[in-house]
Amino acid sequence: MSDSGRDQARAGRRAAIVIAVTAVLWVAATMIGTKFGLTQRELALFDLMALGGFLWAVWMIYNIWRARQDNQG
Repeated sequence: MSDSGRDQARAGRRAAIVIAVTAVLWVAATMIGTKFGLTQRELALFDLMALGGFLWAVWMIYNIWRARQDNQG
């Protein structure tokens, strides 16, 4: 495997970790927030943070895709 292939694989794993950690933290924050009686407004803050994490992961995946397009041509 070439160096660029290893870099892309590493970036893909990093994006997968961001998605997994974001999902786990989002579910945990929702469960804990509900247990402690946080308001819907406070729970929405966790939703927005999770959305930010998922959007960051999409940006990472887009950059991987662009790098592959550059390497093909």
